[in-house]
Formats: sequence, structure tokens, C-alpha cells
Amino acid sequence: MKIHERWNAVWTAMVLRPPPAAIIEQLLTNYSDAGRFYHTVNHLEECFSYFDRSRHLATFPAEVELALWFHDAIYDTHRKDSEERSASWAADVLRESGARPEVVRRVRELVLATKHDAKPIGADACLLVDIDLSILGAPTERFDEYEAQVRQEYLWVPEVQFRDGRQKILRALIARGVVYSTELFRNWLEVNAKANLMRSLTRLE
Repeated sequence: MKIHERWNAVWTAMVLRPPPAAIIEQLLTNYSDAGRFYHTVNHLEECFSYFDRSRHLATFPAEVELALWFHDAIYDTHRKDSEERSASWAADVLRESGARPEVVRRVRELVLATKHDAKPIGADACLLVDIDLSILGAPTERFDEYEAQVRQEYLWVPEVQFRDGRQKILRALIARGVVYSTELFRNWLEVNAKANLMRSLTRLE
């Protein structure tokens, strides 16, 4: 499905009037920003590919898909509130499209779950976070490309500082015991993810 078709389809599934065309164009502009190397339209499409194979796990699949659209809508490596700003944007668009308050709240919370600062709670958050972290279980070549892309996004950060911060993130992921919350993603990606994380940590050290 082409990306504009997918955008229109999710609003049909949400049973809401679609937002102005300017919203999807601004989203795609943001995901295509010159400062992005991993958090791009390609990342979105990789997420959608996993979502299409796992949407049966979702309680509200259209809400999960919409949260995927917005989860990196705003991405600024110089700030620490990108997820909050992305979640607020999603909430504003939903309200303007006539969504009920509980729908707005759920989608907002899903976007915030991609901060990865706490264990996700609920089927939809678990699925969304697993999809967002699917890159960790990618084949070695793709995972290494992802790591290089993330470094490019933080090129302004001194090497020593970047390595220290990255090690903390990887150790936190390893400390969870399991990377993925759903059995489906554990079956698909857990072994690769742990191997990638350990290899990356060793390289950083």
C-alpha cells in the first residue's frame, strides 16, 4: 500500500473525518528532514511492515497504526521532549477530526510509550514498542547501518559523550531480561536482538 493510501485508510478505520491534506504532507516533510538518517520515512515503512504482520495482537489496531505515524513526527536530538511534542500533535489532530476523548488519550499515551523509559503496559503499548524496537533484531548488516545512522543524527555530540550515553541505553535494554514484550516478537527477533546489543556494547567499550 502506498504511503498516502495508508494514511487515508487509517482514518477510515478510525471512523473519523480525515484531517487536512497539509497534515500528511507536514509529517512526510518532517520524516524527510535533512538531519534525520534513521528516523525517516524508511523507518516508518519498516514499522508498518511489522505492524501489518502483527496487527491481530492489537486491541485498537487503527490507534496503534496512527500512533506509529506520529511516534517520531517531531524529532530533535538537541531536546528531550520530542515524544511529548509528537504526542501533543497527534492529540490535536485527533481532536480536530472529531475523536472521542478516550481515543485521544489512548493514542497520546501510545506515542509517549516510545520514550522507552518504562515497561509498556497494555497490549497496544507492548505491540507498538516492540515494533519500534524491531530494528534491534534486524540482520547484522541492517543493525550496523542503523547504528551508523543514529550516530549521524547525534554527530554534534562528542564521541566520548555519545559512547557513554549509548552504553547506558544498551545496558538498560539488556537489563530487562527480554527485549520484546510480545511472544510473537520474541519468537521473531529476540535472539538476534540480544546478539546485536551485546556486540554493539562490546564495540562501544
